[in-house]
Amino acid sequence: MSRQQRRPPGKFAKPAGAPRPDTAEALCAAALRMLRAGQVVEAEQACRRALTVDAGHADALDAMGLVCAALARHELAIEWFARAITQNPTVADYFVNLGQVLRERGRLDEAVKCFDRALQLKPDVPESWEALAAVLHQQGRLDEAAQAYDRALQLAPDRAEIWFRLGELLKAQERQLEAALSFDEALKFKPDDLEAANNAGLIYFNTERYEDAIARFDQSLRLKADQPGVLCLKTISLRRLRRYEEAFEAGKRAHALAPHDPDIANSFGCVLQNLGRYDEAVAVFDKAIAIRPDFADFHNHRGTSLAELHRFEEAFASFERAIALKPDLADAHWNAALFRLLVGDFAHGWAAREWGRKCRAVGFVDRTFDAPLWLADAPLAGKTILLHSDEGLGDTIQFCRYATMVAEQGARVLLEVDAVLQPLLAGVAGVAQCLARGRDAVPAFDYHCPLSSLPLAFATRLESIPSAPSYLRLPSGDRVQTWRDRLGSRDRRRVGLVWCGNPAHLNDHNRSMPLSALAPLWEADAQFISLQKEPRPADRTFLATRRDILDPTAEVGDFVDTAALISCLDLVITVDTSVAHLSGALGKPTWIMLPFTPDYRWLLNRDDSPWYPSVRLFRQDASRDYARVVTRVRAALDDITKT
Repeated sequence: MSRQQRRPPGKFAKPAGAPRPDTAEALCAAALRMLRAGQVVEAEQACRRALTVDAGHADALDAMGLVCAALARHELAIEWFARAITQNPTVADYFVNLGQVLRERGRLDEAVKCFDRALQLKPDVPESWEALAAVLHQQGRLDEAAQAYDRALQLAPDRAEIWFRLGELLKAQERQLEAALSFDEALKFKPDDLEAANNAGLIYFNTERYEDAIARFDQSLRLKADQPGVLCLKTISLRRLRRYEEAFEAGKRAHALAPHDPDIANSFGCVLQNLGRYDEAVAVFDKAIAIRPDFADFHNHRGTSLAELHRFEEAFASFERAIALKPDLADAHWNAALFRLLVGDFAHGWAAREWGRKCRAVGFVDRTFDAPLWLADAPLAGKTILLHSDEGLGDTIQFCRYATMVAEQGARVLLEVDAVLQPLLAGVAGVAQCLARGRDAVPAFDYHCPLSSLPLAFATRLESIPSAPSYLRLPSGDRVQTWRDRLGSRDRRRVGLVWCGNPAHLNDHNRSMPLSALAPLWEADAQFISLQKEPRPADRTFLATRRDILDPTAEVGDFVDTAALISCLDLVITVDTSVAHLSGALGKPTWIMLPFTPDYRWLLNRDDSPWYPSVRLFRQDASRDYARVVTRVRAALDDITKT
């Protein structure tokens, strides 16, 4: 969005003063009026008459230079300006005008000297500082140019053009947010500047300030509605803010304006994915692929939509095509891995899952160590190995079971985890020392391995998943008794509830539900206890109206507290969160409500989990309706409360 052809307002300075009639001054003034009106030929004639009256009239000589510049007779213009300066070397405007033409001719050093001289003669003219800044910018003397623009803005802070040019310079210096603020200032004084709005929006987009980006794109679109590229960027910004319905509207408009633009089609298809409209998404990706068949991302996104429709063979073919086109496309490897694992293809899935470490959106905790990575490729007897958590809390709970298997190899096992899990996981069998990441110093070690790479290291298959009725032990202490006392006497089964996961999770909109969606459970013969940390505002309000749901979470300090509370319950009903893993690892009967396409660890077409023997799975059907899931949970709850 460059503005290479823009010139500062008043490119050439005009001599001032009221001329007397029938003199060289009057003829010169008339020439300037004609020049401003675009009457260049008439202006030239008036200048020549003025010079006939007074051949050494400096303003007339300067005016002839302006005429020649307007006619693109640059060398003649330079001669006329030079003659004007010879006649009167104290007029700053003559140097500015000469400098502008020298700049046009690429004689930049000479132009700088002219602007410097003009500023020595008249230092408080913002146009002169702007002209100097522009040529310094062109020379690549960016710091000096920035100083000149700053001086111009001190003198004329309301000049939109100067703010715009400063923004371009700051952008060239990779001072992106400062550049965006300069474009914003330009818009403050010239709200209809389309280019400034788009430049600011693009910078905010590239720096992930999506709210600001959307505001600038909206400003641009109010000025010119039919900009498919801007609409596409707005679509992506809204997607990243998870404002999917708005993203759909912007994407639809962009796609309608540019139906044959594959990038816009791809962006629109991704929105359809986010909205669960997978059939439509596949059709859009097919259209994009027809236009640009060699772009790997289109095949990758198509594969994801097909997998969400459980058309797995087609999905894997799309992922393979994406990888063939771009072998280092980490997202395609990662997506293929997750769906391979989901369908039980552990042989291919674990290895491909390692590509997630190259996917920014996945969010692995990236660690670098001097010690080598261990993937069962070296004996561990007598060695010390650091096993470190690299994903979320639930993943850590799921994979910490492998520490026992590593210890059985003869290693001294150090386990480093998130601080909130450290007290709980210190008791995992085989762990010599459990460390809190970022808090505890790590002793020397010979090897390291991320927790989520251990299934690969041990070549885990469905039939060899290390499964035990429970593998977490509560630390010694009286927390369980404290919670028993807190809950009081019981007359019914105690059922813990979790209905929401982490709102920052990319798949939260599929796996979470409002508390009100569990309403069919309320009349069951059970005492419900909320295990939901930090309920969302609407759920907090709903909880306040339900005196029959005990909410002790304000008293839950850490995961040991949560584990102690769970140990006092008969059953935990939860969506796919860290509590599901915690409850399963404790061996507590746990019912997990899952979306139609769940996380890979829950597999497909089964109501049990090979990872957690105490878990029972309640899955959405193809309708993707949690209401049906809750109805089945209620029926199952009735069955057990009758016994």
